[in-house]
Amino acid sequence: MASSAPVFYDDVRNYIDLVVLLVSLIVQSVALIHCLIQRGAGFQAIGTLPKGAWAAIIGVCLVITFLTQGQLLIFSMIGIAAALVYLLDVRPGLKDLSDGKGFW
Repeated sequence: MASSAPVFYDDVRNYIDLVVLLVSLIVQSVALIHCLIQRGAGFQAIGTLPKGAWAAIIGVCLVITFLTQGQLLIFSMIGIAAALVYLLDVRPGLKDLSDGKGFW
């Protein structure tokens, strides 16, 4: 009985790591796609980083997360944080700038 606990623990940890990796890749991908389809002038109008900076930050973290498959956890967490800041702060500003029109 005692020997089955570590095996179960490893399986649960692997599933949790997989879920965190998938959520991280999805959130970062959505943020990067949204950033790339926006006009660059809107970023300056709302007073945030330029479009290229946001795309570079999110893109580099996305590539590192994808290539390392989440093993470099610090880059995954930086990528999630940057993507969430973009989606929760910059995206609404861009949407307000365009009077709320558009799909996103």
